[in-house]
Parts: sequence; structure tokens; C-alpha cells
Amino acid sequence: MPEKYDAVVIGAGPGGYIAASRLGGNKKRTAVVEYQHMGGTCLNWGCIPTKTLLHSSQMVANLNHAEHHGIKVDSWKVDLATMIARKDEVVKKLRGGVEGLMKRKKVDTYYGKGKILGKNKVEVALTDGGTEILETDNIIIATGSEPTVPGVFPQDRTKVMTSDEILDLTKLPKSLTIVGGGVIGCEFATIFSELGTKVTIVEMADRILPMTDQDVSKTLTKVLKNNGAEIHTDNGVAKMSLTKKGVKTKLQSGDEFETDLALICTGRRPYTDNLGLDKVGVQVRNGFIAIDDQCRTNVSNIYAIGDVTGKLQLAHVAYRQAAVAVNTIVGKPDAEDYSVVPSAVYTHPEIAWVGMTEEEAVLQGIKVKKSSFPMSASGLALAYGQTDGLVKILANEHDEIIGAHLMCPHASDAIQEIAVLMKSECTLFELEATIHGHPTFAESIADATGALLGDGAH
Repeated sequence: MPEKYDAVVIGAGPGGYIAASRLGGNKKRTAVVEYQHMGGTCLNWGCIPTKTLLHSSQMVANLNHAEHHGIKVDSWKVDLATMIARKDEVVKKLRGGVEGLMKRKKVDTYYGKGKILGKNKVEVALTDGGTEILETDNIIIATGSEPTVPGVFPQDRTKVMTSDEILDLTKLPKSLTIVGGGVIGCEFATIFSELGTKVTIVEMADRILPMTDQDVSKTLTKVLKNNGAEIHTDNGVAKMSLTKKGVKTKLQSGDEFETDLALICTGRRPYTDNLGLDKVGVQVRNGFIAIDDQCRTNVSNIYAIGDVTGKLQLAHVAYRQAAVAVNTIVGKPDAEDYSVVPSAVYTHPEIAWVGMTEEEAVLQGIKVKKSSFPMSASGLALAYGQTDGLVKILANEHDEIIGAHLMCPHASDAIQEIAVLMKSECTLFELEATIHGHPTFAESIADATGALLGDGAH
């Protein structure tokens, strides 16, 4: 007899395991199906491993400037194999934490590939062999996404890598070509340039991080170039080929260069292959599963969350979608409009934003009020010797906050203040009137806001 569940979650990434945990906490008999590792891309190949390596590379960068702080270091060397081993330890510990969470919430875990046979039936092709049929009242699809490598690039993953394979390198390359100057590309450019690799970035847009504020993008370009990176914008790869020494790249501009390795960061595609979506009639748009504001598909008892929905490919969006889907299943009113979603890039310094950029606001016909506060005027930034960056606040003519862009240490934490204020529909006045601790990087938010209101002390 098939096992019977209140809900089956397909995929145990950030959205999937949170959904399963919440369902278990609501006393719903729940199963989660995962074909690789608990935690999905974020924990195993994305957020956590890259941030672990970024912390290691920042320590190297600090050593390079130690003498300026009165610290003389006679000798040191980068041991990439040890860094990777530490990354693996962090991932393993967190993965074990997710497995333990499923047990505590009494969620049944099936390792294998899930396929929807009908609106109330899921088949699992078990990793260890055989199949299981699960009957369920509700299905949550949380299968995530995977890196894409267009056909113009060699498909040899030993030299032309994605963000998955490069996380297992144990020997530091002398040179690296990164195709794609978005979030993933810039984070890896930070890691490897700080570790001493000669990095070359190729970006089709007219600037790196084209989704961010122009001043932020310009400042990061300067920082990466100071670290020795070479950046080709408004350009693309005409041809890439393997050589005995590494990878040869010819750009559309005609420039040619050879590096030890290449990293392709041109995007991710939703993982919907062989899920049985056609069989059950789940609507797909441009490759992504279509959902409403309650994460429900056009099939009333089937939900989708995370990267597979095409909303925003961010782990914290998947967390929120998990909550919305579960609340809907258990009968608690909830919905998400994605109007206030903080984003971050963990370069050095960090970059974070929420709301609109100035360009987006202008295109919408909004009369934008703006001000910036440079990190070079921050007491704490000067004390830390980290003066690259800025804080920019945007408001409309009614002094409502419509966007904020931070580039400074701990920007990913500080942006949450703005997100809460925007969600609460607060204005510049509430922000400026809130006492901010000193000295902090976050107080620069209040300084920028005061300047926007015409009474900035600095």
C-alpha cells in the first residue's frame, strides 16, 4: 500500500526543508524527497560554501595590509586545499543540522528523484534502487535551479567550470577567466583575486553588477581592479577553446587571452526536467512554474516555491515562500507581493540593496529624492581602513523610502533596517529620528537620510 501524507515536498533546499519543517510543526504528516543533499544549492554549492571561502580570502586580504596596522608578518602562504576542507566541514555540519531538523519534526525523508504521477500521487525513484509511491493531499515543488553553460563554451568541467565544480578546487590557479559579472561572478572574482589569482571578468552589459546602483557598480569596478582584476564590459565571448595549458578565450572585441581555468557564471535554469508537470497540467511560463501570491499553481493542491518559480533566485525568498505555502495549506491567511526584498553581494566590501534603483524609479515616472554618504566620511570605516563604498537613500516626493543601496562592511546586515521600515511604510522622518549607535557602519544610513532631509550633520 502506498504511504499516505498530508503533504509531499519535492526538493530539500532552503524552501523545501523549511516547508517540510513548518508542515511537521503544524502536525501535518509530511514527506520530503531529495535526490542529492539536504540543504540544496544554497547550503552545498551556493550561499554557505562561497561565504566560507570569502571569509578566508578576506583574511588573506587583511594580511596583505597588516603592516599598515603595525603588524609585521614575516611569511605566510595560501593553502587552498585546507580552505576547501574547512568549507566542506561547515557544509557537512549544517547539512547534518537539516537532517536532524527533519527527524525532530517527524518528517519522512526519501532520497531519490520525485515525479508527479497525478495531483495526489508522487513517485520516488530511490537512489538505492526501487521506487516508492506516495499519496498526498498537497504537493510542494521546491526543486531549485542549476548552472547553465551555453553551447559556445567547451563542456569540459575540469577546465571550464561552473560555480559547482570550482568549489572543489584544491590547487590555486594562477589565472582565471570569469564569464559573467553578476552576483556569482563578482563574488568568485573577489575570492580568487584576494587569494592571488589573476582574474579576468567578461560581462555583456556595460558594467558589472548591472542590476545594482551605478555608483555601487563603479566603486566595485575600482576595488576589483585595485586587486589586479581585468574587466571587459560591453563584451562577450566569441570563442573559447581548450589548450594544453588551460583555456583560450577570444572576445567579440577581438581581444584574446589564455588562462589556467574558466568559470562560467551566465545564469541558472529551473530544474523541472522529468517532474511530470505536463501530465498533471501544471502551467509553466518561460521555463518557470507559474504561481499566484500564495505560491499555488493552477492546480489547486500543488504549490511551487524557490528558484523554480522564477520570482527571485534568493534563498531568503524561498524561505518566505515556504511560509506562505504552508500557511495557505493549514488555513492561515498569507500572501507575498515581493515588493520589499533585500539582496546582497558578499564582495569586499559587501553590497546590499532593497527597493528600486534610481534608474528604475525614473523609468516609473517617480520624482526621486536622493542622497549619498561616502564611507570615506565614516569614522568606523576610517578606523577599519575600509573606506571604499557609500550609502545611498532614495525617496519619492512624499518622503517615502523607495530604495536604499549600501556598500560597506556588514551591508547585508544593515540593509534589514531599511527593509523593515519599507515594509512598515515608514518615511525618511522615522528613519532619521531613530537613534543610531556610534560608531557603526549603520549610522551612515541616518547620515544619508539627514542629508536628504536637508539637516545632515555631516
